[in-house]
Amino acid sequence: MALALLDGPPRPGSAAAALDQAKANASFALRDSPRWTLAARDADLQFPEAAISFSCSLGVPINATDTPRLLLLMRRSMTDLGLATYPAKNRYQRQRPFMVNNQPICTPADEQGLRGDGSYPSGHTAVGWGWGLILSTIAPERSDELIARGRAFGESRSICNVHWHSDVQAGELMASATTARLHADPVFQADLQAARQEVEALRARQAQPNGDCTLEEAALANRQ
Repeated sequence: MALALLDGPPRPGSAAAALDQAKANASFALRDSPRWTLAARDADLQFPEAAISFSCSLGVPINATDTPRLLLLMRRSMTDLGLATYPAKNRYQRQRPFMVNNQPICTPADEQGLRGDGSYPSGHTAVGWGWGLILSTIAPERSDELIARGRAFGESRSICNVHWHSDVQAGELMASATTARLHADPVFQADLQAARQEVEALRARQAQPNGDCTLEEAALANRQ
């Protein structure tokens, strides 16, 4: 699917390539800011930390006790969303921004592994954007917040200097296509319904998010 949907990264000298460079250069000013800190946290796809990144925008806590089916849904969909990007990653093997501009990234311990993993499209972005779409189906009354968080999750990869802007855009496209396919899967639909019931029960109890909402508010107040 990825190779059918994506045209490949921008050609050198194109307007899109120039925009990639401009976006990367603009992100350097955010280093050591709350947005940089949030971007570093968004890089962590371990559970439950990755799922908790959406707790504030969902408006309820996300944990193994209260939302086991939601965690299962997010874990399963993360696999589908991330793997969908790999045919194109492997085909294009695009160099990541830090390999070109020699500027720091927000998760230095990941640098060696990232060097051998193609930049286009962004798998993290596919996961974040896909989760925003899926969670919006569970809690449509929070769709604005969830879609914004999904978008910011992808933008974090550019801010971390590990993905180009066009990588993020391609990741969003792959997430949209993959999520559309998931909705035709009866197992996904069952997970979705079970997760919806958990969220509704927490909302009825007025349970509060367990994410770092103060950091998110500070980081996303003036979005790049």
